[in-house]
Amino acid sequence: MIKLLREAAHDYPWFLKSIMGLLALAFVITMGWWGFGQQTGTVVASVGDQIIPQEDKGQTDIKDEFLKQFVLEQLIENRMWLFAAKEMGLTVSDEDLRKAIVQRTEFQRNGQFDPDLYRRLLAANHLTPASFEAMDAKDILTNKARLVVMDAVTLTPSELSEAQALATRQTETDPVKAEAAKERIFQSFLFQKQQRALMAYAESMKTKIPIKIHKELM
Repeated sequence: MIKLLREAAHDYPWFLKSIMGLLALAFVITMGWWGFGQQTGTVVASVGDQIIPQEDKGQTDIKDEFLKQFVLEQLIENRMWLFAAKEMGLTVSDEDLRKAIVQRTEFQRNGQFDPDLYRRLLAANHLTPASFEAMDAKDILTNKARLVVMDAVTLTPSELSEAQALATRQTETDPVKAEAAKERIFQSFLFQKQQRALMAYAESMKTKIPIKIHKELM
């Protein structure tokens, strides 16, 4: 598994970042790694005035250095996007938060949000609704910032021509399937450009936000 991840890091960096984002989110929920609010204990990294604490059952349980580094980088990046969201003047309303929570399938029973199931799952992970909702609100906020950057990206005429040329080489004869294949090609071009824009924006934030990592504590 780790070998495959290392190979993916070289050949498909954004695919790997997506995987690591999911892993990091799992650690956030189960281990309280967001580090917002009042925290005590050893601080393994800080991003501006936000900290990443080294919890007793947090990073010390990750033995592979490669995986540990990727999770830490993802957590740092989450905090940078939170700063970006605040700079953009973005907010999360109570309705934004409510919709995000009730739409999560893990909190649903028979397709409907189940408040009792919601509370039980949070309690099983040593979370209260208030603490989870505070974390979820920050997650929604960082996603809003990413969407602002992504929505500003468009394909240039030359990129559109390149996508069109690739689409014309498709051998699908069914008109409906051919149109769907063409749309996938254009969306793939746009998605790749959006990912490059997100990467460039994240790199630019690193020049504005003080980041400190205590590698000796990892």
